[in-house]
Amino acid sequence: MTKMTLKKFNSRFPDDDACLDHLMAVRYGHKFHCGTCGAEAKHHRVKGRRCYECEFCGHQVYPTAGTPFERTRTSLRDWFFVMYLFTTTRNGVSAKEIQRQIGTTYKTAWRMGHEIRKYMGWVDGDDTLGHDHIVEIDKAFIGGKDKQGKEDKMVVLGMIERGGNVLTRVVEDRRGRSVVPSILQHVRPGAWVATDEAGAFARLEEYGYEHETVNHARKEYVRGPIHTNSIESFWATIKRGIYGTHVWVSKKHLPSYLGEFEFRHNLRKRPELMFERLLQAFPRP
Repeated sequence: MTKMTLKKFNSRFPDDDACLDHLMAVRYGHKFHCGTCGAEAKHHRVKGRRCYECEFCGHQVYPTAGTPFERTRTSLRDWFFVMYLFTTTRNGVSAKEIQRQIGTTYKTAWRMGHEIRKYMGWVDGDDTLGHDHIVEIDKAFIGGKDKQGKEDKMVVLGMIERGGNVLTRVVEDRRGRSVVPSILQHVRPGAWVATDEAGAFARLEEYGYEHETVNHARKEYVRGPIHTNSIESFWATIKRGIYGTHVWVSKKHLPSYLGEFEFRHNLRKRPELMFERLLQAFPRP
């Protein structure tokens, strides 16, 4: 499979009808058992509406229901094009860029980006880490500006299986009581983990992990196979994307931005699958 280019995208999805036909084929097929009459029936497009109807009883099926495009008045091709943009950039797509590309209002552009980010996070999922390689764990402090001496940066916990997938969680604070539950939930018991010497990670051995540390305070960054360079690199990518593309994000919406970057990182070795994965993964009715 080759990477989707703009020329290929335009050929594959020239208009709204092609996008709707794709949704119908992926989610239902054009011949299936009708939910009303029970017959195995072909379903034909209803002119002027985003639906298909049973050839026998006329029961209507809406392929956009349960997708990010449900109840939208924006062109389906615009939605597909924005998904294409999200999968062909490293640092994300801002609402202003969406507004410029498809000529919509800023409010609509922001909502489109937000829904697509949530969908990317859903498609990526949350696999358990620590099956084959060392899991690097670290915290990052993202966003916020000090106001009258108040520290308002958001604390994000990152876990990455070296050479594999990454997973992030926004946590309440930097303390172990906030950090450890997410590690227990997403890292396999008995896994080999590498961290810095932050106090939040001090008791990981008590939970059954093979825990090794590097001492950044003493300028120790690598000791044999023990380091946190992979997760540090992921933090750098996120911060470039947020500060360079979006400038600022709120704590409320930060998880959806993190999900977008997780999706992109976890498919970094097969970038040609990013757009295809989004096209094929719509929830089945």
